Amino acid sequence: MEAAFFDLDKTVIAKASMLAFGRKFFKEGMITRRSLLRSAYAQLVYRYLGANEKRLLKLRKSVLSLTAGWDQSLVRKIISEGLIEIVEPLLYKEAIDLIEEHRSAGRLVYLVSAAPYEIVAPLAEHLGVDGALASRPTINEQGLYTGEMDFYNYGPYKVSAMEELAQENGIDLNESYAYSDSYTDIPMLETVGHPYAVNPDKVLAKISRERDWPTLEFKDRVLLSDPSRRARPFLVALAATTGVAIAATAGGIAAKKRHSV
Repeated sequence: MEAAFFDLDKTVIAKASMLAFGRKFFKEGMITRRSLLRSAYAQLVYRYLGANEKRLLKLRKSVLSLTAGWDQSLVRKIISEGLIEIVEPLLYKEAIDLIEEHRSAGRLVYLVSAAPYEIVAPLAEHLGVDGALASRPTINEQGLYTGEMDFYNYGPYKVSAMEELAQENGIDLNESYAYSDSYTDIPMLETVGHPYAVNPDKVLAKISRERDWPTLEFKDRVLLSDPSRRARPFLVALAATTGVAIAATAGGIAAKKRHSV
């Protein structure tokens, strides 16, 4: 069995998924106006300067601190209700076409992201792919976020998640594909036989040239709700993204590794 692994932020969608829901959380009274403005600033930095370990660590700490005390069920509801409005306009057409090509070729397709599972899983369900490998915030017995992380799906931990998934599903990583924009995903790209740099940052662009990795440019947007795409076999109805989307997406993610902020 072969598979294709897609990073999410700036590879499948054009922005950072964690920051895209800032206005929704503000409207629900979960974050302050100041936090919303900081989120907008962080989005600009992420967009124009790209991701690096220092920025991602700062963003991770900020988000985890902000979410402490949030009700997981409310977060799931907000994300499910905002999926079409917020995330779908950010989808790269080139990524969606590639996903369809891999599905047509009989390959399994997964989203692999450092973003929270509550965001990545519904999007994976909406795209009709086979699952999501994502970070998992710690939830207490009351169903509230603690501000800590059970598993941070980042850098080498993405590789651990992919290797465990491959073992469980009989996936040959040497014959599989991976796509990412960031040098922080070089371990993920090195794990497969067919790595692709997508809209790469400067470091990844340099590494790709040195290693003769193909480079792709994604720039066009697409709406899956567009009637012209509805006949495509891998798409699923919007109804499938609500409620059960979180639980329905690929369950065996990776052995959890605890990371406290």
